[in-house]
Amino acid sequence: MQFKVLRGDTILKILLATAALFIIGLVVALAAELFLGSASSIHSFGPSFLIGTQWRSSQNVFGALPFIYGTLLTSAIAIVIGFPISLGVAIFISEKLKGHQTFGYGLGIIVDLLAAVPSVIYGLWGVFILIPLLRDYVETPLHNSLGFIPLFSGNPFGYDFFTSGVLLAIMVIPTMSAVTRDVLSVVPNSQREAMYSLGATDWEVTQKSVLPYARSGIFGGFILGLGRAFGETMAVTMVIGNIPNITTNLFSAGATLSSLIANNFGESTGIYQSAIIEIGLILFFVALLVNGLARFMLWRMTSGARGRA
Repeated sequence: MQFKVLRGDTILKILLATAALFIIGLVVALAAELFLGSASSIHSFGPSFLIGTQWRSSQNVFGALPFIYGTLLTSAIAIVIGFPISLGVAIFISEKLKGHQTFGYGLGIIVDLLAAVPSVIYGLWGVFILIPLLRDYVETPLHNSLGFIPLFSGNPFGYDFFTSGVLLAIMVIPTMSAVTRDVLSVVPNSQREAMYSLGATDWEVTQKSVLPYARSGIFGGFILGLGRAFGETMAVTMVIGNIPNITTNLFSAGATLSSLIANNFGESTGIYQSAIIEIGLILFFVALLVNGLARFMLWRMTSGARGRA
């Protein structure tokens, strides 16, 4: 009997190790394929490809910096807008609707369904609804009242960084709020009861007991939202304007790494195709870098909490 238990443990270890190695091998294979496909571009342009600001395929002039900038800017706008809202939605469902489980459960289902809507649907909604709405009722008033600030100095057009960031925020809110809601729901009630016994209000219980206990999981939801914002393609492509641009003006058209690939890969050949594949390689490493930094911050947070405990 003891031999069978050990044999089962050995088989389980082999299966788990194989699964882990498969994931590592998949990442390595993706990086290798992208590197081989972009070898001609890397050899021809070198480091200048990363810092170049011009993209003229007819003249074989390629610079990725405007697309890197657009990706980082739209993702930052999405997180700045989306994270507080998603956290509020999660707190409302998990903390305020505990006595109304039916309504809370139904609202949670709606949030989960929003996360499953295809990005092209969000893109169509952005073109026909969000762009006119933001242009007329948000961007124009901001430009009229705060146009002296570089962020709002451009003429509102609708197809711009700001609209793309807002649309991304709408897309990542369901993902972040769903994860955060699940994390908050597993916080032990003893945490809340201990605070209530000391005379704490609902907000003090949430702020000083529930959120600190669940902050690692909340940060995990933040990482998932950031990952979706980074890699989103179709919706952003439909509303950003697709013009390589580096500017502090949020009302200016721009482009992202993923939108460039979606718009141009199908018609590219030769060195042009190699340059676009290098754009994919950059997107791959930028996503790995951002997620790696986020994981490092999460490790610092959790290790600090254990140290204080």
